Amino acid sequence: MSTSNDLLSCPISFVLFHDPVVAQDGHTYERAAIEDWIRRNGKSPITQQQLSIKHLYPNHLETRIVDSFEEFTRNKKYQFTLDIDIRKSDRPFFQTQTKSIYNAQWLLNNDNLSEIVLLKINGARARKEASFYVELTRHPNIVRTFDFVNDKDDNRQNGAVLLIQEYACKGSLYDLLQEQPVLPNEKVLVQMFLQIIEAMIYLASNQVIHGDSACRSALVFHADPNNPENNVVKLTDFGLSRASQLFSVVPSSAQTQLDIVPVRYAAPEILLDSTQPDHYTEKSEVNSMGVLMWEAYSRSTLPWTNVERDEDVIQLVTMGDVLPQSSNCSQPY
Repeated sequence: MSTSNDLLSCPISFVLFHDPVVAQDGHTYERAAIEDWIRRNGKSPITQQQLSIKHLYPNHLETRIVDSFEEFTRNKKYQFTLDIDIRKSDRPFFQTQTKSIYNAQWLLNNDNLSEIVLLKINGARARKEASFYVELTRHPNIVRTFDFVNDKDDNRQNGAVLLIQEYACKGSLYDLLQEQPVLPNEKVLVQMFLQIIEAMIYLASNQVIHGDSACRSALVFHADPNNPENNVVKLTDFGLSRASQLFSVVPSSAQTQLDIVPVRYAAPEILLDSTQPDHYTEKSEVNSMGVLMWEAYSRSTLPWTNVERDEDVIQLVTMGDVLPQSSNCSQPY
């Protein structure tokens, strides 16, 4: 495991420090994360030297740095201003119909601040979805969102919402699997799946259904193709509450409901009638998670890749067809 470039985050969990401690290897970790690591491995995740829980000492300097960052965000009242607090790149490095992600950097006191990106959300439900990111940000497997950004020149004109989020240095799970020459060890994939499931359980416990689970929705903060314990993924791109219709039809002469429902990942009940909010449940999430795992085992192959039209996929799934077991998936799984 390599060290993190982010001075505010634990190199094991990649979560903002809460109780930072220094170990015998001279590196700082979140106490709970390094204690768990030592119990399971006994050695430093960075230097491989033997470590002892008895020799973990509070890092008061790191605590002050984190407290300073938290105070910085509180003083801003969780409202940042573009080109005053942060700067974004001119063009996004990722873009869909409703979202764009830009490289970004802090402009003030940025020596010890987290690496960040700027997420721009467009559309009728932009602020509703953005609020989920902000409110549900403190889980180790959910991408951290620092808060809203005010863009005086743009936001009020088109209803777009800007958010500051932590930067995932390895990109998405989709990108990672496509770029690697061989599939990671199966135990590595399972560890990633478990982290994604933990995030989905947390969302469900807060009355939020992800609604669009796929490899592109899992961001990779650390990757090791051979050691399961050295992998960290976090879920993003969520925002479907039980009581709302985030995927409801946006008024448009050309757009239909199925244009915005992730057809190839959706459960049969959603494909039968995507206008019913009670069809988006933990059960439909389990279905999407199964498709995500198939996609990962297939190295980011599009589900139902041999079926060209989404309409035909809908017919197959609603008639009971399922994706075949991937050839890379062993029998125990």
